[in-house]
Amino acid sequence: MSEQESLRCSSARNRGGVQRVEGKLRASVEKGDYYEAHQMYRTLFFRYMSQAKHAEARELMYNGALLFFSYNQQNSAADLSMLVLEVLEKSETKVEDDILESLAKLFSQMDQNSPERVAFVSRALKWSTGGSGKLGHPKLHQLLAVTLWKEQNYSESRYHFLHSSDGEGCAQMLVEYSASRGFRSEVDMFVAQAVLQFLCLKNKNSASVVFSTYTEKHPSIEKGPPFVQPLLNFIWFLLLAVDGGKLTVFTVLCEQYQPSLKRDPMYNEYLDRIGQLFFGVPPKQSPSYGGLLGNLLNSLMGSGEDDDGAEEAQEDSSPIELD
Repeated sequence: MSEQESLRCSSARNRGGVQRVEGKLRASVEKGDYYEAHQMYRTLFFRYMSQAKHAEARELMYNGALLFFSYNQQNSAADLSMLVLEVLEKSETKVEDDILESLAKLFSQMDQNSPERVAFVSRALKWSTGGSGKLGHPKLHQLLAVTLWKEQNYSESRYHFLHSSDGEGCAQMLVEYSASRGFRSEVDMFVAQAVLQFLCLKNKNSASVVFSTYTEKHPSIEKGPPFVQPLLNFIWFLLLAVDGGKLTVFTVLCEQYQPSLKRDPMYNEYLDRIGQLFFGVPPKQSPSYGGLLGNLLNSLMGSGEDDDGAEEAQEDSSPIELD
């Protein structure tokens, strides 16, 4: 027997062993022996880990968590979900879409108000930084954003969309958010904030997509450009100016639209950062905002020099509420 055939046979035996164990555990859960089943899962987890059977351990914990969720055993399910992350961390598993999707599924099953959910998402995002994006993998952010959108948790959904690359999904969520929770006079402010924040994160493509999709799909916005709302015209011109990169155009634009920009005190803070990123404006010697607003702005933008600060901001896992 060749080495490759031997490995295949070994893998098949392991898989068969996991299936037999899962059958016994499922029977315990179905009988209502939740505590006993939970302890059996944990015992098997540590046994598999000590034998470096990482794939088997992860599969068993994942399926076990879903089983406990189906019986509304939230604490046991959350504990096994955290063990899934422990396998990923200790085995240094590479970030792949199917794993991110499985983590998002576990997240979607957790009680929306449980502290375990906050801990899980923070740890999952931190693990996912082994891929792209130091504040968490964009794909995982996108999956989390969609789950939170379905739960109508719009503010946290927006936070995760901002750290994804899904400008279209973000725009559709914002249309629903504006229509269900906002005033008609604020329809322009929902998208203005998102565009400015995407630009602060140097995500010019998503900024353009969120603006075009939102203005096209929002029922209270007449077709443009130009638009009835001055703030929307400003954002439209700003996106054109960012493509051109001319400081004089940017400066005149900000001066001309000051009445609209004064509607939210954070707009000029965002624009200061955008000026630095796209138009070569030197940073101010001392920021005009300190304390809480300054911290929120830094955590959103990710200054690039302070990795520890970025990690702390991510571990908080809360939405950036700036409005």
